[in-house]
Amino acid sequence: MAASEHTVLQFTAPSSTSLSAKVHPLVLFNICDCFVRRPDQAERVIGTLLGSVLPDGTVDIRNCYAVPHNESPDLVALDIDYHHNMFVSHQKVNPKEVIVGWFSTGLGVTGASALFHDFYSREVSNPVHLTVDTGFTNGVGTIKAYVSVNLSIGDRPLVAQFQEIPLDPRMVEAEQVGFDILKTTSNDKLPSDLEGMEVTMERLLALIDDVYKYVDDVVEGHVAPDNNIGRFIADTVASLPKLSPSAFDKLLNDNLQDQLLLLYLSSITRTQLSLAEKLNTAAQIL
Repeated sequence: MAASEHTVLQFTAPSSTSLSAKVHPLVLFNICDCFVRRPDQAERVIGTLLGSVLPDGTVDIRNCYAVPHNESPDLVALDIDYHHNMFVSHQKVNPKEVIVGWFSTGLGVTGASALFHDFYSREVSNPVHLTVDTGFTNGVGTIKAYVSVNLSIGDRPLVAQFQEIPLDPRMVEAEQVGFDILKTTSNDKLPSDLEGMEVTMERLLALIDDVYKYVDDVVEGHVAPDNNIGRFIADTVASLPKLSPSAFDKLLNDNLQDQLLLLYLSSITRTQLSLAEKLNTAAQIL
């Protein structure tokens, strides 16, 4: 009796299961700026992501540029010549940055995203698709990253499915303050240096309270101990400088006074430049 043959439906995802991405805030700000400057008839903006692949396989996204495109129910077009010229120009400035994927504004992927992703798949192996919700659909700017997973029957490919991967925004504290402002739908004004410092200190105190609560729960037996977390807390405490409270207060006050002095000097400089400009204008009139 002949053995029966079975048709197997399978996903092809060589490295997407362990793939992750890190994005720098400059990329997010550039995307938002491109969206603001987009043509009136354009509903979204797409472009190229530049960066590198780290030794652990993480895609490090460090730069980007928008690419003109035309998108309609009957036509999807991309300015390939502009894309190549921009990439050559970026290579002259920073040859270490290569194409790692592409971005689009909006929430999630659309039907035309598969066509754009197919083009970038010919530019780089396994490109990352970054989406930035500039419309604040859920009240915040949602940022997600995807890779393409091929669905095939046997050896015949059928469709490509977008699978979300972990995305880590790489930000220092100052960049995080600006990013939090960018994520909200509206702001009356930008925070000053002192207000930003106040927000940072409140966040630091909240994190210290969380650490205190975790240590107390472990000591009382409410939470199972984790050696990795314990080592991380010990390394953090050991990295703190051994200063007396009076020395720490003096150091903090000195730094604060230096910042206030810089603000005062910058204000005097602006005032002097404004006066010089007005005097120069008045002299030309007379």
